[in-house]
Amino acid sequence: MSEQKLPTDLPLLKDLNIGNITENVNAINSRCEDARMKFLFEKLVTHLHNFARETRLSIPEWAAALRFLVEVGQISNDVRHEFILLSDVLGLSLLVDAIDHPKPPNTTEGTVLGPFHTTDAQHVESGEQVSFDPNGEPLFVLCFIKDTNGRPIPNVCIDVWETDSKGFYDVQYENRSSPDGRAILTSDQDGMFAFKAIVPVPYPIPSDGPVGKLLEKLNRHCYRPSHMHFMFKKQGYSQLITALYLRNDPYETSDAVFGVKESLIVDLHQVSDVEGLREKYDLASDMKLLEYEFVLVTDEESDCLREEEARRQAMKEGANIKVVNGLLISK
Repeated sequence: MSEQKLPTDLPLLKDLNIGNITENVNAINSRCEDARMKFLFEKLVTHLHNFARETRLSIPEWAAALRFLVEVGQISNDVRHEFILLSDVLGLSLLVDAIDHPKPPNTTEGTVLGPFHTTDAQHVESGEQVSFDPNGEPLFVLCFIKDTNGRPIPNVCIDVWETDSKGFYDVQYENRSSPDGRAILTSDQDGMFAFKAIVPVPYPIPSDGPVGKLLEKLNRHCYRPSHMHFMFKKQGYSQLITALYLRNDPYETSDAVFGVKESLIVDLHQVSDVEGLREKYDLASDMKLLEYEFVLVTDEESDCLREEEARRQAMKEGANIKVVNGLLISK
């Protein structure tokens, strides 16, 4: 191995102790040429060190935390994303989404992606079947997509996914051969898309791994309320990841991953309530109906709002912080 040449401008690290270790670590990291990365690590190191000092963190506790993170990594794979689950149960996923995808009033709020989204869903035509679970209660989903001016948005790519009637996603079955309970659709010229599914049911997040054990230690339940996931993509519009939740679900006010928002709670109706719907899509008159209008935000609207909120945060941080492309960095 060739010897690495020692930079001449390294800060001197001497007599390290509880009081000065943070400033020393930040000093050596300050040579990072990526301004955003340098800022992130300055904040990360500062908050981690303050946490250790404020809690008087012990060696056994620190070692247990490291073992926990190793276990989270070891159980993760292509279809089980335990780190996403950990982020979800700590409320971090929802927080980051809200920060990075700010929404003006009266637009559809985002929520957590969850650990069970896949990229292998098949495209289906509007009105077709998405879930083939024979034990699920039939549901017809009828939705419209509009912009902030109330105009329909055509040709939006919509990714939808839900569990089966037992509360399991298709990827949780070892014998999974093809996607089920998930599909990709496209909105028509009226911004409309529709599909046949099943009524969502509440379900537990995976509790057989380290995250489940953590919830048990915290005396928390591992259940999510009944919901259906949606992801919207179209060039020129801010990507929206959201979900719709059924009203009066027993877990509506204690979602294990903090995903429920009042604006995303819906009531189910009957197909017969909408004139002509049963005949158009060959539906049973007593079939449950979910209707919703999604309002998307343009990239420009989202960028302006993100910039505005970032500048407010920069003012709180002080004179040494500036905003570049909606992100905080050190001057």
